[in-house]
Amino acid sequence: MYKRQTVDDAALFTARFPSGALASFEATRYATGRKNALRIELNGERGSLAFDLERLNELSFHDGTEPGAEAGFRRILVTEPDHPYLDAWWPPGHGLGYEHTFVHQARDLVHAVAEGRRPEPSFADGLQVQRVLAAVEESAEKNSVYTPIAV
Repeated sequence: MYKRQTVDDAALFTARFPSGALASFEATRYATGRKNALRIELNGERGSLAFDLERLNELSFHDGTEPGAEAGFRRILVTEPDHPYLDAWWPPGHGLGYEHTFVHQARDLVHAVAEGRRPEPSFADGLQVQRVLAAVEESAEKNSVYTPIAV
């Protein structure tokens, strides 16, 4: 059943990093067919890597240096004990769930404090994210290239 959305909950912006790398960011909670698709893709001249929270235990990897006849994305399961965090969980091949990510966050924080390291990400990292989001919002207000319409 179609549910009319009354919240402005979609964002798309591009960014250029100091290195010259270009990035595009897109976010919405109302993408039809998506449940919790926190998706991150890194694409470069020598390969690509993608992660999707809806497929929590796997990565998609493409080695751009392979010959064309052999090239393509491959699925990497991250449920082996030599992958980060998995040595403390279930036998190989048993998937981890969304809730385990919070256990890992707590583990990282406790280990950092115990080892005298600054936890990552830090409050300064969070502040920088907020500065970027504020700049995106300001840019959209000043340089809007479209006029939102009600549908």
